[in-house]
Amino acid sequence: MKRLNILLLCLGLLAGITSANAQVGKEIKKDAKVVGNKTAELASKGKSDVVDKKYKNKVGPHGQTVYIDNHSRYYWVDKKGHKRFVDEGQLRNKPKKHK
Repeated sequence: MKRLNILLLCLGLLAGITSANAQVGKEIKKDAKVVGNKTAELASKGKSDVVDKKYKNKVGPHGQTVYIDNHSRYYWVDKKGHKRFVDEGQLRNKPKKHK
């Protein structure tokens, strides 16, 4: 009887550890995805700053920096590092900074 109790206790602990490891694994995967997206965003914006021109007087639909590529197309970079092309009609005037 004592051996059975010890065996059940060990199995219970093992099940608890396995469950905790699965939750930690999901958090690591989620965090890795967030870091990867941010890295892609920064890399795309860095490349756009070097290769393409910034549109000085206009911003994107939600205030994003707008770039002009070598084919005269307007785009902004989203949180996953993808270029989102927009028409000139979708651009907004850049708000003026107050001193």
